[in-house]
Amino acid sequence: MIFSSAEFIFLFLPGTLLLYYSPLFRGRRARNVLLLLVSLFFYAWGEPVRVLLLLGSIVFNWLLGRWAEPGRRHPRAALAAAAAGNLAVLFVFKYLGFLCENLGLLGLPVPEVDISLPVGISFYTFQALSYVIDVYRGRSPAQKNILDVGLYIAFFPQLIAGPIVRYETVAREIHHRRECWADFSGGVPRFIAGLGKKAILANTLAIAADAAFRSESLSAPMAWLGAVSYALQIYFDFSGYSDMAIGMGRMFGFHFLENFDKPYRASSVTDFWRRWHISLSSWFRDYVYIPLGGNRVSHRRHLCNLFAVWMLTGIWHGANWTFLLWGLGYFLLLMAEKYGQLDRRLGIWSRPWTLLWVLLLWVVFRADSLGHAGRYFSAMFTGGRGNCDDFLYYFGNLKAYLGIAVACCLPVERAWERIPERVRGWLACGGEIALLLLVLTYVASSTYNPFIYFNF
Repeated sequence: MIFSSAEFIFLFLPGTLLLYYSPLFRGRRARNVLLLLVSLFFYAWGEPVRVLLLLGSIVFNWLLGRWAEPGRRHPRAALAAAAAGNLAVLFVFKYLGFLCENLGLLGLPVPEVDISLPVGISFYTFQALSYVIDVYRGRSPAQKNILDVGLYIAFFPQLIAGPIVRYETVAREIHHRRECWADFSGGVPRFIAGLGKKAILANTLAIAADAAFRSESLSAPMAWLGAVSYALQIYFDFSGYSDMAIGMGRMFGFHFLENFDKPYRASSVTDFWRRWHISLSSWFRDYVYIPLGGNRVSHRRHLCNLFAVWMLTGIWHGANWTFLLWGLGYFLLLMAEKYGQLDRRLGIWSRPWTLLWVLLLWVVFRADSLGHAGRYFSAMFTGGRGNCDDFLYYFGNLKAYLGIAVACCLPVERAWERIPERVRGWLACGGEIALLLLVLTYVASSTYNPFIYFNF
């Protein structure tokens, strides 16, 4: 079940809200139990057997969280066990098949492994690991009740595609949150805006992106259209999902941190990663980069630290050489900015330079293999082998969506702030109602509803 599905919008979410605010569930404990149960049901809807893996993660990390508390005997052993156990499960389900496949190409006698990837395993594994680490560091107390740990790890708004919620940021709200109308009324339009990004823009732009990346005879215009469409698709797909998660969290009294901050306005690659998938980049910063020494080490060690972080960032996204190359590309660009002052030397050209490299690296990210990425780049820069009919068809049909998507990436809020506050209120209210009706129309009529980050 995904947020932009009819089952979720018309049945699951309204039903959960009605139960949550009904007289049957008045106390904090009762409401927490309800949220945990509906979250497990939400996950089991699409993963009926793999919900046992999620439950195993909850029990495993709850036990290690109790052991890792400061003052216990050998808390560092608990931390090591949590890291080894969580990463071992992630390795088996996500990377074992890739490793065996590549060892087989080298002629080694290894069995063929084909294990389907559980939805959201990368997200909830990192959340579970952050729980044990935060307890070990003394930043948050260990939860004595396993149900509270279960709610943190399995809470449905952020369970399958983030943002990666750090335990220390919501630990207090598990028991001491206060639901109020201000939060609820702010969460609803945030959810609607995210739903609009996903159902209207991302799903529509995915049509051109999929056509381009699946084509065996690409023209250069179609290749560039596909790359731009995919860059916009992945942004509105993932940021829309994050908006929906943040909005729903507020409906239930939780306050998740922002995950995107208009990344395509970035003035440098460094700035881009301060704005894109903030929960992932901050996770690697705080749990990998800084423990390795950060930038308070020698230049050689600093390079090793950054290389490790970006290789792990690439690997986190999937078991494919394309993701490793994508991570390596960002490592090299960040090194050029850090040690070569490239962004300063480019001056006013730094922004388009950054956007170009982000676009090119999205091609690597989207490609099925390194060979596929090479062929796609060849079409982009050498003219391609196809004619322009496909470009004219897709651009003609999607130009309005492309225009709206690009406009949404521009600093339009400056013009919005010049409108009188009373007028803004009426416009916002009318716009939200119109957007909701439009989104519901798209959801009810469309059968094409992909979600990129289900793969991670």
